Amino acid sequence: MSKGERVDRRTKVLDFRSDEATEYAILSHRWIDSTEVDYEEMVDLAKMEAPCDGYKKILDSCEQVKKDGYAYLWVDTCCIDKRSSAELSEAINSMYRWYENSMVCYAYLHDDIPQFCGLAEWFSRGWTLQEMIASRAVHFFNKDWQPIGEKRTLAHTLSCITRVPEHILRYGLSSDRPCVAQIMSWAANRTTTRVEDKAYSLMGLLDVNMPMLYGEGKKAFHRLQLEIIRMSNDQSTLAMQQSKWAEWQCPCR
Repeated sequence: MSKGERVDRRTKVLDFRSDEATEYAILSHRWIDSTEVDYEEMVDLAKMEAPCDGYKKILDSCEQVKKDGYAYLWVDTCCIDKRSSAELSEAINSMYRWYENSMVCYAYLHDDIPQFCGLAEWFSRGWTLQEMIASRAVHFFNKDWQPIGEKRTLAHTLSCITRVPEHILRYGLSSDRPCVAQIMSWAANRTTTRVEDKAYSLMGLLDVNMPMLYGEGKKAFHRLQLEIIRMSNDQSTLAMQQSKWAEWQCPCR
């Protein structure tokens, strides 16, 4: 889809009930709230002469998808109808799987930073942690959509930045799954716009599901702990308090 091209209103978003049978690319990015394009706006913005930054980011992602030979791109800002609480809850509970089943994840670093380093905001956000780990292939791009490198070849540098072990970056969580508390420690210094998302963004990494209750605040983390205890024998999460994430050191290391 190119600039100025109109979108047929009959166009349907890829049905992710078939995500295991469909080859698609997926975007991982830092949300800039004032410019991001949501589900409802997507059709109307396709006819803009001078697209906003959020829409331009989608167009540039589409250009990369075409270069890589894929037919579909999934972008969280505009592919989830957030007007539906049921759809939003289902999407958040399915998010890890969608990144895991993608053929490639494009990690877009929007910052004007001359070198690849942990100063990029992408490395400070809660949701990008699971997106980086879940995706089999992560290709990093700078603000001008010039390629920086790929997750496996950058594993050592990424491990230094994120504290996620290199073997997990190369082979995924199934290669040698760490304790719950260690996974939580990777998110210690990451931030989310909503308090609840601090817990919700960890669900896929911890292999748990629970309903979304935006407005519950820090209670979301308590519910997450209870769900972990219910689903596994790993008690390491009890050693960690949400308010102490930044100072806490994992006993499993």
